[in-house]
This record gives sequence, structure tokens and C-alpha cells, in this order.
Amino acid sequence: MPSIDMPLKELKKYKGINPKPADFDAYWERALKELDSLDFQTELIPSEFKTDHSECFDLYFTGAGGSRIHVRYARPAGANGETKNPAVLRFHGYTGESPCWNELMQWTAAGFSVFALDSRGQGGLSEDRGGVAGTTWRGQIIRGLSDSPEKLLFRQIFLDTAALARIAFSRPEVDETRVGALGGSQGGALTIACAALEPRIKRIAPEFPFLCDYKRVWEMDLGGDAYSELQYFFKKFDPLHEREQEIFETLGYIDLQFLAPRIKAEVLLGCGLMDEICPPSSQFAMYNKLKAPREVLIYPDFGHEDIRDFNEKSYLFMMGL
Repeated sequence: MPSIDMPLKELKKYKGINPKPADFDAYWERALKELDSLDFQTELIPSEFKTDHSECFDLYFTGAGGSRIHVRYARPAGANGETKNPAVLRFHGYTGESPCWNELMQWTAAGFSVFALDSRGQGGLSEDRGGVAGTTWRGQIIRGLSDSPEKLLFRQIFLDTAALARIAFSRPEVDETRVGALGGSQGGALTIACAALEPRIKRIAPEFPFLCDYKRVWEMDLGGDAYSELQYFFKKFDPLHEREQEIFETLGYIDLQFLAPRIKAEVLLGCGLMDEICPPSSQFAMYNKLKAPREVLIYPDFGHEDIRDFNEKSYLFMMGL
């Protein structure tokens, strides 16, 4: 079976090599307490995009650090809370934005509400108010690495996903027992983070998730593309790698392999064995730590690319909510 990584037999046993911070659990408990204290100040603005079968809104809420976060929210026409419908949360890839309205209509046509987050500081309408010491150039993984771990930008983005889930659960038209999440690459990572921080999520379908086992990616010499900011950070701020252990340990706070055991949702993972962006071993480091019901669909010939078969299977998986 082809692979750019270790053999499949080894992948299924691989546990990851990135160091885990000793206070990892306490770190995320503090973060969730911060989330509890937030006033989301949710606002729904009817969108100019309209159809006969769906109602579309620009949803805004206030996330960690005071940033206003944007979401595209669509629901079946006439949803008024008398009959509750399932919901799905959609997360996009790194540097991107929420899908076009027409892409969200596949969900409303099936009777779902759909919430599509714009990750802060990327291609959509969400704010990133910043406020960190150190570099703010060349990527968001390293944003906050020269500051306190509480300032890591992906900490705030992970909290945004949990905030969105709480907002979805609070909607009168949403059946809180039938909420799922999905996305690919960064979207897959945020899907995992969301389910780890919000245990009421029932099903998730991450595809080739990003932000797993940073040190493995580094040691495979795949620090380019989506992880190129790691190269930049070492070249600029630690050229002799004197702080390598400290840096990877700090990144451990936002390493999804360590959040995975918190997940209670049923998991369907899509993994391409030729993925050179988010290598299979980094994904399996997360997958092998899951304690929830799980299944991985393995695509031997696919890299970090659109996998139509997984798109269809994950859609049907969500239809089972």
C-alpha cells in the first residue's frame, strides 16, 4: 500500500512524539472558564442571499479577547422552534473563509441548520484584535509563541469553535441532541477542537486534520506549505534550535492529539496516505488517542486534496444524526 509515511500497520499503533505540557488539562480548564464568562452579544442580520426554501443570516458574536466573529448561518425556511431540526457546524481550511451560501444549501435542503465559521484573522469577515508580544508575521500557529501560552492564537480560535457550538445549541430551532461538525485540513482540526471542548457534539467528520503532532511533521522535513511558519520561526528566532524542546512543548497546548481523548462524539476520519501537508502519522497520533466510537476511511492514492468519496460518506454520516 503506497504511503509517504510509515506503513499502515505502524500508523495504527503510532502515539505521536510532540511533548505534552504538564499542565495541559489545567490550561484548557482555565480556557473554558474564560469562555463561560464571555457575553457573546450574538447578532443575526438577514443576508441579501435568499431562496424560497432557506433563510440566511450573517451571525456575529464576541469571542475571546473581544474579537467579533462572523458566521454564515442558514436554516430551513419557516424554522420557528416549534419543530426542531438537526444542525451541522462547518469549518474551513487554513487562511480561507466560510463556504458560499449556495454550498450551504445542501444542508438546509436536507432539513438541517448550518453554521459556517469564519476563522479569525483569515479570509473571512471575523476580527482578529491581536494583542500579542512577538512576531505577527508568517502564520497563525506561531502567533503568541513569544508571549504567554494563553496568547496562542489557535487557543482563541479553538474557543471560537466552542462558542459557536454553544450558540447553535441555544437556538430554539435546533435539536441539541442532533448536532455535528465537519471540515477538512484546518477545518478538520477545528472540528476536533470543537468536539473536544463541547462534549454535546454528537458526530464529527474531520478530513486530513491539521495541527496534530507538530514535531513529527518537523522531523519528516515537511515543515513547508501549511507548516512553513515553523521554519520561519526557527530561522528568525532560534536558528541554533536551543529552544526547540520549549517551543514544541508550547505548541503542545494547541496539539489536537492531546485534546482528542476529551471527545465524546462519534468520529469518522478521512485520511489520504499520500498527504504531504498533514502527514498520515500526525493524523493517527490524534486518532489513536480517541476514546469515543471511531472509524477511519483510508485513501491510499490521495494526498491533501478533495476526496469526493469522503465528501459523500461524511454527508451521509451526518444524515444519521
